[in-house]
Amino acid sequence: MRRRHLLLFAAGLLLAASCNSPKTTTGKTLSFPKVDSLLKVMTLEEKIGQMVLLTSDWSVTGPSIREGYLEDIRRGRCGNIFNAYTADYTRKMQEIAVNETRLGIPLLFGYDVIHGFRTIFPVNLGISCSWDIDAVRESAVIAAREAAAAGLHWTYSPMCDISVEPRWGRISEGAGEDPYLGSLIAAAMTEGYQGKDLSDPLTLLACVKHYAAYGAPQAGRDYNTVDMSERWLREFYLPPYKAAIDAGALSVMASFNELDGVPATANKHLMQDILRDEWGFQGFVVTDYTGINEMVCHGYAEDEADAGRLAVNAGIDMDMQSASFLNYLKEQVESGEVSMKTVDDAVRRILNVKAALGLFDDPYRYCSPEREKELTLTEENLRFARKLSAESMVLLKNDGVLPLKTEGKIAVIGALADSADDLLGSWRGAGEVQHIPRTILGAIREKVGEKNVIYARGCDELSDDRSGFAGAIAAAILAKQVVMVIGEDCQWTGEAASRTSIKVPGVQTELLRRIAALGKPVTVVLMNGRPLDLSEESELAGAILEAWYPGTMGGYAVADVLFGDVNPSGRLSVTFPRNLGQVPLYHYAKNTGRPYVHPEAKYESRYLDSPNTPLYPFGYGLSYTSFDYSPVALSADSFTGDSGITAAVTVTNKGPREGTETVQMYIRDLVGSVTRPVRQLKGFERITLAPGEARTVEFYIDAETLSFYRQDMTWGAEPGGFNVWIGPDSSTGNVAGFSYR
Repeated sequence: MRRRHLLLFAAGLLLAASCNSPKTTTGKTLSFPKVDSLLKVMTLEEKIGQMVLLTSDWSVTGPSIREGYLEDIRRGRCGNIFNAYTADYTRKMQEIAVNETRLGIPLLFGYDVIHGFRTIFPVNLGISCSWDIDAVRESAVIAAREAAAAGLHWTYSPMCDISVEPRWGRISEGAGEDPYLGSLIAAAMTEGYQGKDLSDPLTLLACVKHYAAYGAPQAGRDYNTVDMSERWLREFYLPPYKAAIDAGALSVMASFNELDGVPATANKHLMQDILRDEWGFQGFVVTDYTGINEMVCHGYAEDEADAGRLAVNAGIDMDMQSASFLNYLKEQVESGEVSMKTVDDAVRRILNVKAALGLFDDPYRYCSPEREKELTLTEENLRFARKLSAESMVLLKNDGVLPLKTEGKIAVIGALADSADDLLGSWRGAGEVQHIPRTILGAIREKVGEKNVIYARGCDELSDDRSGFAGAIAAAILAKQVVMVIGEDCQWTGEAASRTSIKVPGVQTELLRRIAALGKPVTVVLMNGRPLDLSEESELAGAILEAWYPGTMGGYAVADVLFGDVNPSGRLSVTFPRNLGQVPLYHYAKNTGRPYVHPEAKYESRYLDSPNTPLYPFGYGLSYTSFDYSPVALSADSFTGDSGITAAVTVTNKGPREGTETVQMYIRDLVGSVTRPVRQLKGFERITLAPGEARTVEFYIDAETLSFYRQDMTWGAEPGGFNVWIGPDSSTGNVAGFSYR
């Protein structure tokens, strides 16, 4: 796995390399004779219909719902539907398309299957903290199996947006701050969804989103402007999108934001120059919800007709919900503002994907009520969800409070402790509360017996109502141990859920302060979808377990970790700052001409009122055992050309129980033709060790490992000195030096 990580990331970064003929996941060029034959007989109106994606009335994911979509299907004006599922319901609409339109072209059904369909896994930020690439892939396999059995063909996932912005609510949907880890996760999710054969009715078409750089909005406000250099874009934001494309993804979603002054929905540099010409992408590009019309508000298009013209000419193939193509494209083709070739190319790409899905061979291949019942919420799926949920949790602090003891009374405090709905998080697919077997409170009661648990709501997540404080304090007084479950309401993360504060909301921390003053052992369980300012909580609590929104089996998984049935192994995929004033704060930042070195110096890059360092660094996480690292050993102190060296450490489990450690390698290029980050993640390996067991972990370093976009924007390594760190997180001081000549 170690070598594979390095090679995958290298492929994800080599953006400017020439491409061979584009391939699908089966290794074949995406071309079907049936599609070419269809194009010859399709009218312009029928072609435009294939470029239209409308929502059904099952759920709302944007500001408006278009009525009359069934009649649009009958008239050939809509070739794709989202927000519709179940085998029976999708079959009814598919029958309209196949039996009541002139050419019988099947519909494509899409849905936001983000972190599970019926079986809901932790939110994506949580999953990424597992650093378990095989488990990430398997979660997508299970999600695809359940969703495809419910009549769906297409998921709007993986979300490949790198983000260092905790104010942004959608940070919860991605893989965190790092392009290396993010690229591996993007590729794994794509492989999991699409499998080895996209025509397998248990797979889904993946959609790479939100292209591009959506995770860097100014002020952390959703849909806001993004502005960065081409160099920073290519090196730190584009790699996960590219990794998903390389893994075979055949659809891409344009982002809402502008980039370099041009909305992504009409950004030819993104859609044509990079995506198609450089990367060789041969699938289709869809807008996000009403993304075309929104260019009028951006001030980039005069009206909706102009916006549609700009989008299609920039390389957009499918219009999600705005109906701009439906209303204006025919006239624009007839007037010459849009060429027929542009339309034909778009329709060909869409129909080729439908053919790859096997829809022309059997339009109803995904519509099996029997398969839907058989494959949904199975014991196997739920068992895996429980395991992944526990793996995703990060133990941030433990002063010997955890694992909890099973004897004596336990006070469980907090509204979130007994909230099934919040376990699911945002974008919970078709997950439903009634399928959750236990809340956190319920799982703790099951573990130690109801008579040994004293529950007090204390306060809600958002309100300032303190009327429950007295009951919570009384519960804590009667107990030997206290578990406080605090955090954010699940609707406070995800789309359109930006915050100007990243503190725990409401009066939850005030209640924690009152409980901690009693002197009882207090464990805080966090439910949230973004990094929070835990500066006070980290002082008050004896232990902090970051549980995120842990999904369908999250109640059981939290109890598994709290009581030591599972040894926590999660590692942060995003930095936790000490306070909002440090944001953005991330591990691959650059140095300055006046780096902070001397504690008493004034004229250095520092704060007057806070350390520069994070509260919890990227890659950080504790265990119920302890690991010792040997010094970094290099196979040589230099290498040249096509050769390489290995960097190794021996890791020993010094603690009392088996545990899993994520061994991480970081590299710094000391001098470059452009300035380089203080350190970059370049490899990692998860290892499980028994008590007393030791294992040597090696990482291979070659010129590709050291490559970057040089001053002239060519990709490659430069001769010079380098530092390599290997340790448990990005703050490790276990370092060695080498040179590349």
